Amino acid sequence: MVHLRIVAPAGAIRQTLDVLMQAQSVVNVIHLEDASKKPRGDVVLCDVAREDASVVLADLRALGLAQSGSIAVEEIDTAISDSARAAEAAAAGSVADAVIWEEVEARTSESAELSFSFLAFMVLATLIASAGIMTDSQILIIGAMVVGPEFGPLAGFCVAVIDRRLDLARRSLFALAVGFPFAIVLTTLLTLILRWLGPAPDQVTANSRPATYFIAHPNTFSVVVATLAGVAGMLSLTTAKSGALIGVLISVTTIPAAANVGVAAAYGDWHDFGGALAQLGINLTCVVLSGIATLALLRVFYARRRRRHLERASWQAPPDPRVHGRGRR
Repeated sequence: MVHLRIVAPAGAIRQTLDVLMQAQSVVNVIHLEDASKKPRGDVVLCDVAREDASVVLADLRALGLAQSGSIAVEEIDTAISDSARAAEAAAAGSVADAVIWEEVEARTSESAELSFSFLAFMVLATLIASAGIMTDSQILIIGAMVVGPEFGPLAGFCVAVIDRRLDLARRSLFALAVGFPFAIVLTTLLTLILRWLGPAPDQVTANSRPATYFIAHPNTFSVVVATLAGVAGMLSLTTAKSGALIGVLISVTTIPAAANVGVAAAYGDWHDFGGALAQLGINLTCVVLSGIATLALLRVFYARRRRRHLERASWQAPPDPRVHGRGRR
Protein backbone atom coordinates (compact mmCIF):
# COMPACT_ATOMS: atom_id res chain seq x y z
CA MET A 1 0.00 0.00 0.00
CA VAL A 2 0.98 3.63 -0.49
CA HIS A 3 -0.34 6.63 1.41
CA LEU A 4 -1.51 9.78 -0.38
CA ARG A 5 -1.75 13.23 1.17
CA ILE A 6 -3.75 15.47 -1.13
CA VAL A 7 -4.39 19.20 -0.88
CA ALA A 8 -7.36 20.13 -3.05
CA PRO A 9 -8.88 23.60 -3.52
CA ALA A 10 -12.54 24.07 -2.74
CA GLY A 11 -13.53 23.88 -6.40
CA ALA A 12 -11.95 20.47 -6.89
CA ILE A 13 -12.68 18.71 -3.62
CA ARG A 14 -15.92 17.08 -4.75
CA GLN A 15 -14.32 15.52 -7.83
CA THR A 16 -11.30 14.49 -5.77
CA LEU A 17 -13.47 12.61 -3.29
CA ASP A 18 -15.49 11.06 -6.14
CA VAL A 19 -12.31 9.70 -7.72
CA LEU A 20 -11.12 8.18 -4.46
CA MET A 21 -14.47 6.78 -3.36
CA GLN A 22 -15.12 5.12 -6.72
CA ALA A 23 -11.77 3.32 -6.79
CA GLN A 24 -12.06 -0.08 -5.11
CA SER A 25 -8.30 -0.12 -4.50
CA VAL A 26 -8.51 3.02 -2.32
CA VAL A 27 -9.25 2.80 1.40
CA ASN A 28 -9.05 4.88 4.59
CA VAL A 29 -10.27 8.08 2.91
CA ILE A 30 -10.16 11.00 5.37
CA HIS A 31 -11.40 14.51 4.51
CA LEU A 32 -10.18 17.49 6.56
CA GLU A 33 -11.97 20.68 5.54
CA ASP A 34 -9.83 23.81 5.09
CA ALA A 35 -6.93 22.11 6.89
CA SER A 36 -4.24 23.37 4.52
CA LYS A 37 -3.16 26.99 4.74
CA LYS A 38 -0.39 26.95 2.08
CA PRO A 39 -1.72 26.23 -0.45
CA ARG A 40 -5.25 26.92 0.72
CA GLY A 41 -7.60 23.98 0.50
CA ASP A 42 -8.96 20.82 2.02
CA VAL A 43 -6.68 17.94 2.98
CA VAL A 44 -7.58 14.42 1.91
CA LEU A 45 -5.71 11.40 3.22
CA CYS A 46 -6.07 7.92 1.80
CA ASP A 47 -4.30 4.62 1.18
CA VAL A 48 -4.18 2.94 -2.23
CA ALA A 49 -2.98 -0.46 -3.38
CA ARG A 50 0.45 -0.11 -4.97
CA GLU A 51 -0.73 -1.82 -8.16
CA ASP A 52 -3.26 0.96 -8.82
CA ALA A 53 -1.26 3.88 -7.41
CA SER A 54 -0.27 5.36 -10.79
CA VAL A 55 -3.80 4.94 -12.14
CA VAL A 56 -5.31 6.83 -9.20
CA LEU A 57 -2.56 9.46 -9.32
CA ALA A 58 -3.27 9.98 -13.02
CA ASP A 59 -6.92 10.67 -12.15
CA LEU A 60 -5.90 13.20 -9.50
CA ARG A 61 -3.43 14.88 -11.83
CA ALA A 62 -6.14 15.08 -14.49
CA LEU A 63 -8.12 17.23 -12.05
CA GLY A 64 -5.26 19.71 -12.00
CA LEU A 65 -4.30 19.07 -8.38
CA ALA A 66 -0.58 19.14 -9.19
CA GLN A 67 -1.05 22.78 -10.24
CA SER A 68 -3.77 24.03 -7.89
CA GLY A 69 -2.90 21.91 -4.84
CA SER A 70 -0.43 19.14 -4.09
CA ILE A 71 -0.09 15.36 -3.97
CA ALA A 72 2.42 13.59 -1.71
CA VAL A 73 3.13 9.86 -1.94
CA GLU A 74 4.55 7.76 0.91
CA GLU A 75 5.25 4.05 1.23
CA ILE A 76 3.36 2.09 3.89
CA ASP A 77 5.49 -0.63 5.43
CA THR A 78 2.68 -2.39 7.28
CA ALA A 79 -1.10 -2.06 7.10
CA ILE A 80 -3.13 -4.13 9.59
CA SER A 81 -6.64 -3.92 8.22
CA ASP A 82 -9.17 -6.15 6.51
CA SER A 83 -10.20 -3.13 4.42
CA ALA A 84 -6.63 -2.68 3.24
CA ARG A 85 -6.39 -6.34 2.28
CA ALA A 86 -9.66 -6.02 0.36
CA ALA A 87 -8.33 -2.96 -1.48
CA GLU A 88 -5.17 -4.85 -2.46
CA ALA A 89 -7.26 -7.80 -3.64
CA ALA A 90 -9.34 -5.44 -5.82
CA ALA A 91 -6.21 -4.28 -7.65
CA ALA A 92 -5.14 -6.69 -10.38
CA GLY A 93 -1.55 -7.85 -10.59
CA SER A 94 1.26 -8.46 -8.14
CA VAL A 95 2.48 -5.93 -5.60
CA ALA A 96 6.09 -6.85 -6.33
CA ASP A 97 5.64 -6.04 -10.03
CA ALA A 98 3.65 -2.82 -9.57
CA VAL A 99 5.12 0.32 -11.13
CA ILE A 100 4.44 3.76 -9.68
CA TRP A 101 5.47 5.96 -12.59
CA GLU A 102 5.48 9.14 -10.54
CA GLU A 103 7.97 7.49 -8.20
CA VAL A 104 10.14 6.42 -11.14
CA GLU A 105 10.13 9.93 -12.58
CA ALA A 106 11.04 11.45 -9.21
CA ARG A 107 13.92 9.01 -8.64
CA THR A 108 15.45 9.51 -12.06
CA SER A 109 14.99 13.28 -12.01
CA GLU A 110 16.94 13.52 -8.75
CA SER A 111 19.76 11.16 -9.78
CA ALA A 112 20.26 12.62 -13.27
CA GLU A 113 21.79 15.88 -12.04
CA LEU A 114 25.44 16.76 -12.55
CA SER A 115 26.57 17.53 -9.01
CA PHE A 116 29.69 17.52 -6.89
CA SER A 117 28.72 14.21 -5.28
CA PHE A 118 28.09 12.61 -8.68
CA LEU A 119 31.52 13.69 -9.97
CA ALA A 120 33.18 12.65 -6.72
CA PHE A 121 31.72 9.14 -6.84
CA MET A 122 32.53 8.84 -10.55
CA VAL A 123 36.17 9.76 -9.91
CA LEU A 124 36.47 7.57 -6.83
CA ALA A 125 34.93 4.57 -8.59
CA THR A 126 37.15 4.97 -11.65
CA LEU A 127 40.30 5.42 -9.57
CA ILE A 128 39.53 2.30 -7.56
CA ALA A 129 38.95 0.39 -10.80
CA SER A 130 42.25 1.68 -12.21
CA ALA A 131 44.07 0.30 -9.18
CA GLY A 132 42.30 -3.00 -9.75
CA ILE A 133 43.46 -3.05 -13.37
CA MET A 134 47.06 -2.27 -12.54
CA THR A 135 47.19 -4.87 -9.77
CA ASP A 136 44.84 -7.33 -11.53
CA SER A 137 42.61 -7.32 -8.44
CA GLN A 138 39.05 -8.49 -8.93
CA ILE A 139 38.20 -7.29 -5.41
CA LEU A 140 39.07 -3.71 -6.33
CA ILE A 141 37.06 -3.98 -9.55
CA ILE A 142 34.02 -5.10 -7.52
CA GLY A 143 34.61 -2.25 -5.06
CA ALA A 144 34.62 0.22 -7.94
CA MET A 145 31.38 -1.24 -9.26
CA VAL A 146 29.68 -0.68 -5.91
CA VAL A 147 30.74 2.99 -5.80
CA GLY A 148 29.81 3.88 -9.40
CA PRO A 149 26.84 6.33 -9.64
CA GLU A 150 26.46 6.35 -13.42
CA PHE A 151 23.22 4.38 -13.62
CA GLY A 152 21.27 7.40 -12.36
CA PRO A 153 21.78 9.50 -15.52
CA LEU A 154 21.48 6.40 -17.72
CA ALA A 155 18.09 5.62 -16.19
CA GLY A 156 17.14 9.28 -16.39
CA PHE A 157 17.82 9.32 -20.11
CA CYS A 158 15.73 6.18 -20.65
CA VAL A 159 12.80 7.68 -18.75
CA ALA A 160 13.23 10.94 -20.66
CA VAL A 161 12.96 9.12 -23.99
CA ILE A 162 9.79 7.28 -22.95
CA ASP A 163 8.18 10.41 -21.44
CA ARG A 164 9.58 12.72 -24.16
CA ARG A 165 11.06 15.01 -21.53
CA LEU A 166 13.74 17.03 -23.24
CA ASP A 167 14.84 18.71 -20.01
CA LEU A 168 15.56 15.39 -18.29
CA ALA A 169 17.29 14.03 -21.39
CA ARG A 170 19.59 17.06 -21.54
CA ARG A 171 20.47 16.86 -17.85
CA SER A 172 21.17 13.13 -18.06
CA LEU A 173 23.36 13.40 -21.14
CA PHE A 174 25.20 16.38 -19.69
CA ALA A 175 25.98 14.46 -16.49
CA LEU A 176 27.34 11.51 -18.49
CA ALA A 177 29.19 13.70 -20.99
CA VAL A 178 30.99 15.51 -18.19
CA GLY A 179 31.31 12.70 -15.65
CA PHE A 180 33.01 10.03 -17.75
CA PRO A 181 35.65 12.26 -19.44
CA PHE A 182 36.39 14.01 -16.13
CA ALA A 183 36.91 10.67 -14.36
CA ILE A 184 39.02 9.29 -17.22
CA VAL A 185 41.30 12.36 -17.29
CA LEU A 186 41.89 12.22 -13.53
CA THR A 187 42.51 8.47 -13.76
CA THR A 188 45.13 9.09 -16.44
CA LEU A 189 46.83 11.76 -14.32
CA LEU A 190 46.86 9.59 -11.19
CA THR A 191 48.25 6.65 -13.14
CA LEU A 192 51.04 8.86 -14.54
CA ILE A 193 51.84 10.08 -11.02
CA LEU A 194 51.94 6.52 -9.69
CA ARG A 195 54.25 5.50 -12.54
CA TRP A 196 56.53 8.45 -11.78
CA LEU A 197 56.58 7.72 -8.04
CA GLY A 198 57.14 4.00 -8.56
CA PRO A 199 54.19 2.05 -7.09
CA ALA A 200 52.60 1.41 -10.50
CA PRO A 201 53.87 -1.60 -12.49
CA ASP A 202 56.28 -0.97 -15.37
CA GLN A 203 53.76 -2.27 -17.85
CA VAL A 204 50.18 -3.54 -17.94
CA THR A 205 49.81 -6.40 -20.41
CA ALA A 206 47.68 -9.47 -20.95
CA ASN A 207 50.23 -11.54 -19.04
CA SER A 208 50.27 -9.21 -16.04
CA ARG A 209 46.47 -8.90 -15.76
CA PRO A 210 44.74 -12.13 -16.81
CA ALA A 211 41.76 -11.57 -14.48
CA THR A 212 40.93 -8.08 -15.85
CA TYR A 213 42.13 -8.48 -19.43
CA PHE A 214 38.56 -8.81 -20.72
CA ILE A 215 37.75 -5.19 -19.86
CA ALA A 216 39.65 -3.80 -22.87
CA HIS A 217 38.63 -6.58 -25.25
CA PRO A 218 34.88 -6.47 -26.03
CA ASN A 219 33.17 -9.50 -27.52
CA THR A 220 29.70 -10.93 -27.97
CA PHE A 221 29.30 -11.39 -24.22
CA SER A 222 29.91 -7.66 -23.75
CA VAL A 223 26.73 -6.97 -25.70
CA VAL A 224 24.78 -9.73 -23.93
CA VAL A 225 25.83 -8.64 -20.41
CA ALA A 226 25.20 -4.94 -21.07
CA THR A 227 21.77 -5.68 -22.53
CA LEU A 228 20.79 -7.86 -19.59
CA ALA A 229 22.17 -5.23 -17.20
CA GLY A 230 19.95 -2.57 -18.76
CA VAL A 231 16.86 -4.75 -18.34
CA ALA A 232 17.77 -5.64 -14.76
CA GLY A 233 18.45 -2.03 -13.89
CA MET A 234 15.11 -0.81 -15.21
CA LEU A 235 13.20 -3.59 -13.46
CA SER A 236 15.01 -2.65 -10.26
CA LEU A 237 14.10 0.99 -10.75
CA THR A 238 10.43 0.44 -11.54
CA THR A 239 9.42 -2.40 -9.23
CA ALA A 240 9.69 -3.23 -5.56
CA LYS A 241 12.43 -5.79 -6.28
CA SER A 242 15.31 -3.35 -6.05
CA GLY A 243 18.56 -3.93 -4.24
CA ALA A 244 22.16 -2.86 -3.97
CA LEU A 245 23.40 -5.75 -6.12
CA ILE A 246 21.55 -4.33 -9.12
CA GLY A 247 23.87 -1.32 -8.97
CA VAL A 248 26.82 -3.69 -9.11
CA LEU A 249 25.39 -5.41 -12.16
CA ILE A 250 25.02 -2.09 -13.96
CA SER A 251 28.42 -0.71 -12.99
CA VAL A 252 30.30 -3.80 -14.14
CA THR A 253 29.66 -2.76 -17.73
CA THR A 254 30.80 0.86 -17.48
CA ILE A 255 33.15 1.97 -14.68
CA PRO A 256 35.91 -0.62 -15.30
CA ALA A 257 35.91 0.20 -19.01
CA ALA A 258 36.26 3.93 -18.29
CA ALA A 259 39.10 3.22 -15.87
CA ASN A 260 40.84 1.07 -18.47
CA VAL A 261 40.70 3.97 -20.95
CA GLY A 262 42.59 6.17 -18.48
CA VAL A 263 45.14 3.51 -17.55
CA ALA A 264 45.84 2.63 -21.18
CA ALA A 265 46.32 6.30 -22.05
CA ALA A 266 48.82 6.70 -19.20
CA TYR A 267 50.82 3.68 -20.43
CA GLY A 268 50.56 4.68 -24.07
CA ASP A 269 48.88 1.39 -24.92
CA TRP A 270 46.64 2.65 -27.71
CA HIS A 271 45.41 -0.82 -28.62
CA ASP A 272 43.93 -1.30 -25.15
CA PHE A 273 42.83 2.34 -25.17
CA GLY A 274 40.72 1.73 -28.27
CA GLY A 275 39.41 -1.58 -26.94
CA ALA A 276 38.38 -0.10 -23.60
CA LEU A 277 36.76 2.87 -25.33
CA ALA A 278 34.83 0.49 -27.59
CA GLN A 279 33.81 -1.55 -24.53
CA LEU A 280 32.52 1.60 -22.84
CA GLY A 281 30.58 2.69 -25.93
CA ILE A 282 29.06 -0.75 -26.44
CA ASN A 283 28.07 -1.00 -22.80
CA LEU A 284 26.47 2.44 -22.61
CA THR A 285 24.57 1.92 -25.87
CA CYS A 286 23.26 -1.52 -24.93
CA VAL A 287 22.25 -0.45 -21.43
CA VAL A 288 20.32 2.54 -22.79
CA LEU A 289 18.61 0.65 -25.63
CA SER A 290 17.57 -2.28 -23.46
CA GLY A 291 16.46 0.11 -20.71
CA ILE A 292 14.27 2.05 -23.13
CA ALA A 293 12.78 -1.17 -24.50
CA THR A 294 12.01 -2.40 -20.97
CA LEU A 295 10.32 0.86 -20.00
CA ALA A 296 8.34 0.89 -23.24
CA LEU A 297 7.00 -2.59 -22.54
CA LEU A 298 6.07 -1.66 -18.96
CA ARG A 299 4.35 1.47 -20.26
CA VAL A 300 2.21 -0.67 -22.58
CA PHE A 301 1.02 -2.68 -19.58
CA TYR A 302 0.26 0.55 -17.72
CA ALA A 303 -1.69 1.95 -20.68
CA ARG A 304 -3.89 -1.15 -20.73
CA ARG A 305 -4.57 -0.88 -16.99
CA ARG A 306 -5.36 2.81 -17.35
CA ARG A 307 -7.82 2.18 -20.20
CA ARG A 308 -9.63 -0.52 -18.22
CA HIS A 309 -9.83 1.83 -15.25
CA LEU A 310 -11.35 4.63 -17.31
CA GLU A 311 -13.90 2.25 -18.83
CA ARG A 312 -15.14 1.44 -15.33
CA ALA A 313 -15.09 5.05 -14.06
CA SER A 314 -18.30 7.08 -14.02
CA TRP A 315 -16.47 10.32 -14.82
CA GLN A 316 -14.47 11.25 -17.90
CA ALA A 317 -10.85 12.10 -17.19
CA PRO A 318 -8.54 13.84 -19.66
CA PRO A 319 -6.02 11.49 -21.32
CA ASP A 320 -2.83 10.70 -19.43
CA PRO A 321 0.09 12.33 -21.33
CA ARG A 322 2.33 9.38 -20.41
CA VAL A 323 0.01 7.07 -22.35
CA HIS A 324 -0.56 9.37 -25.30
CA GLY A 325 3.06 10.46 -25.70
CA ARG A 326 2.91 14.11 -24.61
CA GLY A 327 5.51 14.37 -21.90
CA ARG A 328 6.46 17.47 -19.90
CA ARG A 329 9.17 19.71 -21.29
